Amino acid sequence: MNALPATKPRWPLRLARRAVSPALFDFWAGRVNPLWTLEQPLARVVSRTAESRDAVTLVLCPNGHWTGMRAGQHVNLGVTIGGRRLIRSYSPTPLDDGTLAITVKAITGGVVSTYLAREAALGTVVTLDTAFGEMTVPADHEALLLLAAGSGITPMRALLRDLAARGMPTVVDLYYWARQRDEFCFVDELMSLAAAHPRLRVHFLATREGDAPDARVDALAFDGVTDLDQRRVLACGPGGFVEAARARFQGKVAGFDAEAFSLPTLAVIDDAGEVEVHLARSGRTLTLSRGQSLLEGLEAQGVKPTHGCRMGICNTCACARTSGTTRHTLTGDRSSEPSSQVRLCVSAPATDLILDL
Repeated sequence: MNALPATKPRWPLRLARRAVSPALFDFWAGRVNPLWTLEQPLARVVSRTAESRDAVTLVLCPNGHWTGMRAGQHVNLGVTIGGRRLIRSYSPTPLDDGTLAITVKAITGGVVSTYLAREAALGTVVTLDTAFGEMTVPADHEALLLLAAGSGITPMRALLRDLAARGMPTVVDLYYWARQRDEFCFVDELMSLAAAHPRLRVHFLATREGDAPDARVDALAFDGVTDLDQRRVLACGPGGFVEAARARFQGKVAGFDAEAFSLPTLAVIDDAGEVEVHLARSGRTLTLSRGQSLLEGLEAQGVKPTHGCRMGICNTCACARTSGTTRHTLTGDRSSEPSSQVRLCVSAPATDLILDL
């Protein structure tokens, strides 16, 4: 595999920016090399490997506009399927040769995940946006307790590779849950890291096999974790898993950070009735339910706001609220501050609203 990312053309880009629009430049330059753009980070799929029974790892070779990321961060990745550009968030692992690895599990009904896991051929080009997320390892080398369920192992893999490159400077325990043993990813790599670094211990827990039911994050004793009150906990997985981990450890450890790749099944939608939402830029006024997120309500009315993770992490769907009150669908907190940014995917309308859409 060619490890050097394909880069932008060598002619002066400043002159190109003055002469043509980015869209026009990308249209014609892309006919010479699909990774040539004026500004947009792109990446080409250069390899694919079966990672577990239901997951595939794709290695992406980015162009010269990619500015990099910290281990543990997420990236909005865009693909074109059926003439539509769709965006989803993934947590890549930066590899030593400058490429990125993403591990994708085909989700029932998931258009993008199914396409990437089963259909995307070598050479497929995807867009990359600026990396985001705060679930990274700081330089002060706190002792860590990493909790991963399902696809939540992907940022943990990146974090462990980063720590290993620094000589594993702190004590780390990784607990990794999957339903069945053939769903675990990176098993050989994780075991090799643990064998090479005595400060790292890796625990695999299969919840639908011999380890259940005491293997659940809210039931496990974690007796083997020394100095638990001094650990920083990082958790990633489905929403219900993250909330169970939060309840288990919040206030009992030195710090707790988490990211969920699905919303928890909580009774968070408790408002009945409808409100009017005025979209200032388009001039439309819509009647939306208080009982669903703004993103879901707008999509049901045929409005397609730009969005990414749908989890309240990436801020891609954020827009200004000119007036009115919104309710956070996970916490129930209400906000009425004028001209503040609202994340549509995790905000529901509590009163009539005016949004900058």
